[in-house]
Amino acid sequence: MFKKILIANRGEIACRVIRSCRKLGIATVAVYSEADADALHVRMADEKVLLGPPAASESYLLVEKIVEACRATGAEAVHPGYGFLSERAAFAKALDEAGIVFIGPPVGAIEAMGDKIESKRLAREAGVSTVPGTLDAIADPDEARRIAAEIGYPVMVKASAGGGGKGMRIAWSEQELVDGLERARSEARSSFGDDRVFIEKFVEEPRHIEIQVLGDRHGNIVYLGERECSIQRRHQKVIEEAPSPFLDEATRTAMGEQAVALARAVDYHSAGTVEFIVDKDRNFYFLEMNTRLQVEHPVTELVTGVDLVELMIKVAAGEALPFGQADVTMEGWALEARVYAEDPGRGFLPSTGRLVRYEEPVGKEIRVDSGVAEGGEVSMFYDPMIAKLCTWGKDRATAVAHLREALDSYVIRGPAHNIGFLGAVLANPRFQEGRLSTGFIAEEYGERFAGLEPEGPGRAALAAVVVAMRLREASRAAEVDGRLPGWRYRPEPHWTVELGQERIDVELEAGEDEEGQTLLEIDGQRHEVLLDWQPGRSVVRALVDGRPLTMQADPISEGWLVRRGGAELATLVRTRRAADFAARMPAKVAADTSRLVTSPMPGLIVAIQVEAGQDVKAGQELCILEAMKMENVLRAERDGTIAEVKVKARDAVSADQVLITFA
Repeated sequence: MFKKILIANRGEIACRVIRSCRKLGIATVAVYSEADADALHVRMADEKVLLGPPAASESYLLVEKIVEACRATGAEAVHPGYGFLSERAAFAKALDEAGIVFIGPPVGAIEAMGDKIESKRLAREAGVSTVPGTLDAIADPDEARRIAAEIGYPVMVKASAGGGGKGMRIAWSEQELVDGLERARSEARSSFGDDRVFIEKFVEEPRHIEIQVLGDRHGNIVYLGERECSIQRRHQKVIEEAPSPFLDEATRTAMGEQAVALARAVDYHSAGTVEFIVDKDRNFYFLEMNTRLQVEHPVTELVTGVDLVELMIKVAAGEALPFGQADVTMEGWALEARVYAEDPGRGFLPSTGRLVRYEEPVGKEIRVDSGVAEGGEVSMFYDPMIAKLCTWGKDRATAVAHLREALDSYVIRGPAHNIGFLGAVLANPRFQEGRLSTGFIAEEYGERFAGLEPEGPGRAALAAVVVAMRLREASRAAEVDGRLPGWRYRPEPHWTVELGQERIDVELEAGEDEEGQTLLEIDGQRHEVLLDWQPGRSVVRALVDGRPLTMQADPISEGWLVRRGGAELATLVRTRRAADFAARMPAKVAADTSRLVTSPMPGLIVAIQVEAGQDVKAGQELCILEAMKMENVLRAERDGTIAEVKVKARDAVSADQVLITFA
């Protein structure tokens, strides 16, 4: 077994690998960029080596620097995690030439599967079902039009060296095909240094289901069940689960056997994933093989009890797998929600900034894989994922309930995040029924998520809880020293709660007793509130009439901003008299910003598509902004005339900076 391993990655996956190394008694080396000098993975490792400036191209992607770091620290092996160099055959070769073990598959498998065109050809030869389409790179738009016409729209344009949703576009028409071809090539060129793209048929109502495979250097290969990854946004996975609520045992076995056959065809060892597209009739087609550990590997670990990282390390050290296919079992259900620093209200654009408050949920059935800590920074230089929140349950409904509860108690303050959106997805009846497809998010929520309204039956309970919170605050304030002699605290009996536009009157029947219970009346009905909360805490837990309620509450003037289950609501709590006075106050009018086009996030202007004096139509491209390795097109929200363009190509811009003004 290795004595020291270098982790050629950052963030949560670097922390994850360090945890398995500790379990095996292996010392670890972290590499880092200047932006990650205080990162959690750097603090967790036994040793650290600085690679260079923040940009990945000047740090985490420098093969020579990582090989040098191995030599300097005496690391015998390298775990690449996922992303960065994990599927770069040249990296594995460089390590091999330096006498350093690559904790991953053989170079030949990486080369074969890293090229989507070559991998599709190999899959067909191995007897794996594949999607109709071309096996050769597209030379020009004319060839793309011809091929698309032959296989029929819609089609998918995909970068040959792509991954993570980059360099991928769906085209429903000839015009979308031409536009998508250019965008896919541009993203692939900047992300992978390879602008080759190919075309295949886009399967409608598709599910994305993948098979986890694991092999050793002795010829043993097994599959560890499947993961349902259909909840995606712009081809990037958002929620994953194991097993799939859609597969039957026969389909699962057929997919698993084909995945193993493909792995054998390239002499695979280590962990890998074979991805399939599955249609509504359970016909499945090979999509690609990822020759690395997947982001969503924890759900497989939770239902199989297998530590994939530990076995990757043991396989790399020459050990045989300790079990065969007949020994693989799946128990219960597991889900993973990817918590991103992004703003759902702004079209899910990435967000950056310091984590002012950060509290992860805890519980027996909860697992959080994160690479951040309170006070840390979400950088513009890397992927905006904060953490992976996972739960396990004896069945799917239980696992979903655990995940919803965990999201409600996950505190993140600073950058915008998608926790509310994740809660809304889990609450969606279609998700709960398991009626999924890769178009789920686009069909149910479109390009933006403005939040949900709190459920009607729960609004009275919410009002009762916030009044109990206000009473507890007042009671604590009354305990301060220096009160006038003879003064005694008497709780106010008449309250009004404003939930958005709704006004709810609440009467106090009995103040908080020794057990923490408060009796309140709403619309003639008594409510018993047992509150588990102290002023200053963000997470509020309560029992209302014996039913549990978990939410988050941040102080605002005269109340709290409440977040629960995908809903966010400014909740005002006033005495009845104060509420009557407030109702007479004039409404504040918001400033008009409709003539401004502002940057939704920090980034780099790639191109400006308009000029001053130009008339534009709603939906027309105004400019292209590159941020966090993705190109984002800003479009006109209405018809109008451009008054001024305040930026130019290659300008670095900050969030909310004015880019263009309308006349």
